[in-house]
Amino acid sequence: MNVSTRGRYGLRALLDLALSFSQGPVPLKGIASRQAISAKYLEQLFVELKKAGLLKSVKGARGGYLLARQPSELNLYEILRALEGGSLPLVDCLENPESCHRQGGCVVRLVWYEMEMKIKKYLGGLTLADLVELDKKKKTAE
Repeated sequence: MNVSTRGRYGLRALLDLALSFSQGPVPLKGIASRQAISAKYLEQLFVELKKAGLLKSVKGARGGYLLARQPSELNLYEILRALEGGSLPLVDCLENPESCHRQGGCVVRLVWYEMEMKIKKYLGGLTLADLVELDKKKKTAE
């Protein structure tokens, strides 16, 4: 599984929103500035996140973006899937079995499959609320 810039930047932006979850809509420019991400690029990511139902936008002078659900209800696997465009295969043969002539009896493919399932379980068990807690612990330790 290769998490692209889209996944890394998008997750950072959503963590930014989770850190200020109870404070209302957050302007995109503020997120872009704090996370050192181009506002134009962030806009593109937010379009995908809105389509996936993970974000809401509020128009107007006090507008901005909000998480569509509580941080504890948004897991990292769901977020990365939305940002990366669907599934997150570890190797190509897991998503496209016909891409490999050895698919039928390949023992190594079973290893990749098990590893992918463990990654999905791990990311599916981590939420934005968990990252907020990790961020608090990190800041306390500094």
